[in-house]
Amino acid sequence: MGALLTVFRKEFRENLRDRRTLWSALLFGPLFGPLVFGFMVSRILEQNADAVDRPVAATVAGAGDAPHLMQFLAEHGVRVEARALDLEAARALVQRGGAPLVLIVPPEFPARLRAGLPAPLQLVTDGTDSKAHRSVERLRGLLAAYSGAIGQARLQIRGVDPLLAVPIAVDEVDVATPADRAALVLGMMTYLVLFAMLIGGMYLAIDSTAGERERGSLEALLALPVDRLALVGGKLLATCAYMALSLAISLAAFVAVFHFVPFGRFGMSANLTPRTAVVLVGVCLPFVPLGAALMTFVASFARSYREAQTYLGVVLLVPTLPIAFASIYALKARRALMLVPSLSQHLLMTRVLKEQSLAAPDLLISAGAALAWAALLVAATVRLWRRETLLG
Repeated sequence: MGALLTVFRKEFRENLRDRRTLWSALLFGPLFGPLVFGFMVSRILEQNADAVDRPVAATVAGAGDAPHLMQFLAEHGVRVEARALDLEAARALVQRGGAPLVLIVPPEFPARLRAGLPAPLQLVTDGTDSKAHRSVERLRGLLAAYSGAIGQARLQIRGVDPLLAVPIAVDEVDVATPADRAALVLGMMTYLVLFAMLIGGMYLAIDSTAGERERGSLEALLALPVDRLALVGGKLLATCAYMALSLAISLAAFVAVFHFVPFGRFGMSANLTPRTAVVLVGVCLPFVPLGAALMTFVASFARSYREAQTYLGVVLLVPTLPIAFASIYALKARRALMLVPSLSQHLLMTRVLKEQSLAAPDLLISAGAALAWAALLVAATVRLWRRETLLG
C-alpha cells in the first residue's frame, strides 16, 4: 500500500506540472462541452419561442376572391400580403426564397364555395426549408379550422347536428412531466459527461505508460523492487483521481450553465441542481476505474505518446457507443441493461434527470458490472507489465 500511494503521489504531482495537459484535462474538456451544449439548447429554445410568437407571413394570390377567408386568417395572427401571381410565378418565388409560402385562391373558389362544392386552394411551399416549416403547419391548421367551421355551418343550416359528423372524440393524455420534457432536450448531456470524464484521465494514462517508455524512464521504474500490482495500481489511482475531478467540474459546469436556460418558459423543469449533481457523481463513479483501466491497458501497448493518442482516440468511442444505441432504439432502464457499463450509467442518469427514483438493485448491478470489468482489465494490465516484452 505504501508503494502504491508513492506511485500515486508521483504521477499526480507530475501531471500537475504539465500546464497544457492540465488545461485540456480539467478545464477545456469539462467546461467546453457544457458551455457549447448550454448555448445550443438556449438558442434552440429561443428560436422555437420566436417561431411560436412570430405571426405567420403569407403571400396570397387572388385574395380578393376570398375576403372572408382573409379576414379569418388576419384574426388568427396571419399577415396577408396580396400579390398577383400564377402557379409558376409562385413556385419561382418560393424556390428563390422570396416568400416562405404562397397561398393561391383560384378564380372559381367563391362560386364553388357558394354552391356547396369543394373549393380548391393551392399552397406552395418548400419542404426543405426548415425555417418555414412551423409557419406552413400553422397555416395548414388554420385552413383546416376554417374548412371545419364552414362544414359545421352548412350542417346547422340543414338542421343536422354537427356532432353527428364527429363519431369519435380523442382525448389525448400526456403523461410526460416537465422534467421528462427537459430530459428529452438534455439527452446528450450524459454522453458529454462521460466523455469529459474519460478525457480527464486520458493524458495521464498515456503519459504514465507510453510517455515513460518514450522518455526511457520506464525501464528504471520497472527495475525498482516494487510489485507490479502496486506500480500499476498507483498509476491507475492517479488517473482515477483526475477523472473524478473532471467529472465533478463537468457536472458543476452543467448546473451553472443550465441555471440560465429558460426551461420554464416551455413547460419544462430541468432537474439539475447541486444535489442532483452529487447523485449523478455517485452514479458515474463506478465507471471511473473501468475507464482508467481500459485506457491504461491500451496505452501500455503503444511505443510512443503519439501512438497512444491514436489508439485511445478510437478506444474512447467504445464506452460511448451504447449511449448512441440507447438514443436510436429509445431504450428504457431495465434490470438486464444494468450489466452494460456506460449504458447503465446513461440510463440511471436519465432517470435522475426525470426525477424518477433509482432502484437499489439497479445501482448495485450497474456498479458491480463496471467494477468487475475494471478488475479484469487491471489484472490483464498487471500481467502485461510483468512481461519483459513490455519494454520492447
